[in-house]
Amino acid sequence: MLRRAATAAAVLAPLITFALTPATASATSPYKGANTAAVQDDFNGDGYRDLAVGAPYAANGSVEEAGAVVVLYGSASSVSTTHRTVITQATSGIPGDPEEWDAFGTTVASADLDRDGYADLIIGTPREQVGDKESRGSATVVWGGPSGLTGGATISPPAGYGDGRTYCGFGNSVATGDMNGDGAPEVTIGSRCEGASYTGPFTRTGQAASNYRESRLGGTRGVVMGDVNGDGRAERYWLVGPADDDLRGPVYVDNGPPTDDYPANWPIELPHADGHAGQIGDVNGDGYGDLVTGIADDDSLMNATGAAHRGGEIQVLYGSAQGITVDQQPQVFHQDTAGVPGTAEDGDQFGQSLSVGDVNADGYADVLVGSPGEAVGTLELAGTAVLLRGSASGLTTTKAVGYTQNTADVPGAAEVGDSFGASVHLADLNKDGKAETVVGVPTENSDGCLWTALGSASGPVLSGSINLCGKTAGITVRNTKGYFGAALPSPHVSN
Repeated sequence: MLRRAATAAAVLAPLITFALTPATASATSPYKGANTAAVQDDFNGDGYRDLAVGAPYAANGSVEEAGAVVVLYGSASSVSTTHRTVITQATSGIPGDPEEWDAFGTTVASADLDRDGYADLIIGTPREQVGDKESRGSATVVWGGPSGLTGGATISPPAGYGDGRTYCGFGNSVATGDMNGDGAPEVTIGSRCEGASYTGPFTRTGQAASNYRESRLGGTRGVVMGDVNGDGRAERYWLVGPADDDLRGPVYVDNGPPTDDYPANWPIELPHADGHAGQIGDVNGDGYGDLVTGIADDDSLMNATGAAHRGGEIQVLYGSAQGITVDQQPQVFHQDTAGVPGTAEDGDQFGQSLSVGDVNADGYADVLVGSPGEAVGTLELAGTAVLLRGSASGLTTTKAVGYTQNTADVPGAAEVGDSFGASVHLADLNKDGKAETVVGVPTENSDGCLWTALGSASGPVLSGSINLCGKTAGITVRNTKGYFGAALPSPHVSN
């Protein structure tokens, strides 16, 4: 049973950075805002965010499920499959070797780890075997530069990580944020065993300035980083996953590394909060980051009582000058909430993925929620994605809208098992100030696809929206579906 730490009286919490106004950039002069929210994913320094897409079951030659990551480079016309880089463990300069069932690309994230002005790509491979330890897991950084992504290094677990444990799944989640205000982002990697915390900057060998294990909480499968109290420094939340005494998943605020005084710096629990994955954005436009978490697994999927609301749910905790205090009650949304599209049903997995971003440039971050288990009519597991709007009063169901592949002007058609919404992402890829809506459909056809729609003053533009699919993007598929679109930079629950 998970040990539950004592609750403190007040606490600060995680993750938003504030966008700087874009400046002119060139291929030889990196865009200096590479650690800001607007261009955090700018791998080639041209001022446009790029899109990393995991295809963890892609084949590598004859090697099944070795995995791949495709980076689609942003531009004034958004992303396409023509301007891309495909990265595997067989790519020159990338550590490791493609092996069966590694699932390279299960998670993706980015930040400018070496402070050269170009964002770097971080790839989690939680199923990778290390030595004789199955699913020990690994994390790889691929370095950004004027030509895009080239070369890489391994981010190794801290000394003593996972001692005596198996199937840890290092790389199960990845988060980045500048916690000490020095301009060098920190990296946190979650797993089923324990979390790993790295202080930047990193060298090109993958070595951080310092690191430590977060072994006090047992597993730390999810992690969120960002600024919720407006001091310009990211806080960190640990989402430990379902616990024996809390299937909905406890949420803890990091309070510093372990010390010789064992109780000192113990992570502080937010007793009313739950979540298995999360992200931070300014939903109510007050200048403070707000924490949005997802709990997708309901009683029907957990085979127990006390899990998420039927069909899954999301929660919102609002930041302030005091951060997120321990007495705050979360705002909860599910498909039985008035105004939320759809109907809550067993196994819908509402909250399996989520993303926070401003689709219409009104100054309020919106929340896109994936529900890959949702049936569309009689089509089981076809999936849906629901957009909830931010406002001065917080997240609201006003103008909420749901999307499926049977929605008018959404390309394709809903089919059994497509899992539309297994991943979702909101990001401004064409630098017009409005986030594109990106939805992963990893079991579409044999390779998997992404649906992308441009943002506008009225929200996502469905007319002219497109599907981008894995084979066209350069992945290889053999006997197993490639799962292109299974991972995007925004969080999804990864078991």
